[in-house]
Formats: sequence, C-alpha cells, structure tokens
Amino acid sequence: MGIEQAPTEKGKQAARGLRKSAAKEEKKVEAQKGSDLAKGSERFEERSKSSDGKSAGAKQRR
Repeated sequence: MGIEQAPTEKGKQAARGLRKSAAKEEKKVEAQKGSDLAKGSERFEERSKSSDGKSAGAKQRR
C-alpha cells in the first residue's frame, strides 16, 4: 500500500517506515553486489528466472 492510500495516520507512518527500510536494504544489497539492482520489468524477469531458471513468459505457456 502506498503512503497516500493509507486510511489512517498510523498507516501512513507504517508505510513510510517500510519504504525507508526497503531503500536501506536495497542500498546494502547493491553495495555488496557492486552494481545496481534491476528495476521495474527487468527486476520482474530477473526474479522470475532466479526461482526456477525459466522466464515469466515460458511459465505462462505451460
């Protein structure tokens, strides 16, 4: 859920905290890896292939 979509102030604070935590973790992983992580559709394909070596399109054709 996005920050603007949270119905309460407590929910908005939780969303902000989650976003900060995810950004911090992403920076840590990128530093360890030595390059930026893939974003958007590239990341979707990367994550899909890492699970079983097949692309998302190949999985849908089954």
